[in-house]
Parts: sequence; structure tokens; C-alpha cells
Amino acid sequence: MVLQRISLLTIGARDLPKLRAFYQSLGWEETEISSDKYAAFKTAGVILSLFPMEELIKDAGMEQAQWKESQDGYSTITMAINVDQPEQVDETIEEIRKLGGHILREPSDAFWGGRTAYFADPEKNLWEIAYNPASVFDERGAMLSY
Repeated sequence: MVLQRISLLTIGARDLPKLRAFYQSLGWEETEISSDKYAAFKTAGVILSLFPMEELIKDAGMEQAQWKESQDGYSTITMAINVDQPEQVDETIEEIRKLGGHILREPSDAFWGGRTAYFADPEKNLWEIAYNPASVFDERGAMLSY
């Protein structure tokens, strides 16, 4: 069974500093790791992150042309299911593969110290399965920080 949890919502930003300034202007609290290269805002149970679109495309294991050429293009928003252990990334991707999800990036160790993989649902919405050793969850599984 795949965890019924959305812990991180990432927007592929065309102009990250401008988009970050917008969310700051709303008075939203940022996490301590935020910058003009990657920003994250605390919300009620879900972290909203902003990541440069070009970097998001690469991180998902895709090519820029693949992103742009598709008539039914992929969304610029990525949802994430953060798991509790690194091996759960692999287990979850295998479950999604069995269920017909389109795997975009096989499980691999991430440059930031965790483990990650990406898949697309039938309508080409992007999902990341991630293990982040710094993530903290409450008793319901809501992400408190990462």
C-alpha cells in the first residue's frame, strides 16, 4: 500500500526570486533553508516549495525538450510523498510501477543526502517519492519540517 500522504508540494518556478517574494508578501513563514535558489514555506501540514523549473525538470529525470514538446505536457507542480526510511522509496516505486504509474526517475541517492524517485500519474502530474533524513512528522504523518 502507498502511504496516503502529501507532504511537499513543489512549484516549478520560472522566476524563483519573484515567486518567492510573492509568497513572502503574503506573510508566509519560510523554513531556514530558503534562498533565491530554493524556497520552502510552512503551511498547515504540507510544505510548499519553490524550485527553478529547469532544475525540477532535471531532478525528475526528464529532458527540457520532453517537457516542452508534449501536447499533453507535464504539470509544473510536483507533489511529494515523504517516507520514513530510505528503502521505502524503492518499495513505493515498485508498488506504483505495478499499478501502472509511469516511472520517470528510478530510486537513487540524492545530492542532498536522502533518496528520491519520480513518477507521473495518468494525467502527467509529477510525484516524487522521497526520504529525507531531516524530515519530522507528527503522529498523523503530516510533515512538520525537513
